[in-house]
Amino acid sequence: MIIRSDEFIDIPRIASGTPSDDAMPSPGGVMRTHLFRPAVEGRYPGVLLFSEIYQVTDPIRRLAAYVAGHGFCVAVPEVYHEYEQPGTVLRYDAAGTDRGNALKVTKPVPAFDEDAVAALDGLAAHPACTGRLATMGVCLGGHLAYRAALDPRVAAAACFYATDIHSGTLGAGKQDDSLARMEELKAETLFIWGRQDLHVPFAARETIRARLEAVGANYGWLEVNGQHAFLRDEGPRYDPALFAQTLNAVIALFNRTLAG
Repeated sequence: MIIRSDEFIDIPRIASGTPSDDAMPSPGGVMRTHLFRPAVEGRYPGVLLFSEIYQVTDPIRRLAAYVAGHGFCVAVPEVYHEYEQPGTVLRYDAAGTDRGNALKVTKPVPAFDEDAVAALDGLAAHPACTGRLATMGVCLGGHLAYRAALDPRVAAAACFYATDIHSGTLGAGKQDDSLARMEELKAETLFIWGRQDLHVPFAARETIRARLEAVGANYGWLEVNGQHAFLRDEGPRYDPALFAQTLNAVIALFNRTLAG
């Protein structure tokens, strides 16, 4: 399906919490949210896609385009909008990694959550969206997609190698409540992991799965022989076969849960 990938909306935002001295908020006061949707005019189910720590990179744009090409209106917010100018992309290098990781534990968890609500509001109100909503994300974004799926409007979520859920170390103070809030998860959620992922090793995955079982969550679980970031189509860890396998599962989930 031919898509449009040249659009964005700037959602007004006010930063929550107090940033550190070396990470001053952007003066723009907006959360730039990139849109990907079928070129044929119409209304499509919405997918809120959260990026990794590098924001909306070329691999994230291609991932969003892939999902949109299956008949979805995909919105990708810039997760560090308080600290970086609109349109900023961090590079896949040491400096970009250090910056992304620093901001991950600078931004308060409530600010991540408020951004998710604002992005879901904006996506649901877009004329190309039916109002049926799902979330997905990779790495940091996998964690944010899970937290966004606690919103009762979200019917489904796909979380790729979500970092920090097991350790509770997201956000300022490194004391998130993601495991504790898992009983609130009503969306059908697919967790996807690489067995060779050093960021979320076996014991960490078992902690998450045990909690899902304890709360009776409606979830799917897919582990593959891949490393962290196996979905990113740049760099040595990319696995195109796993990209196809896992994205097919995600598209099937969204087709089933967002119909109607």
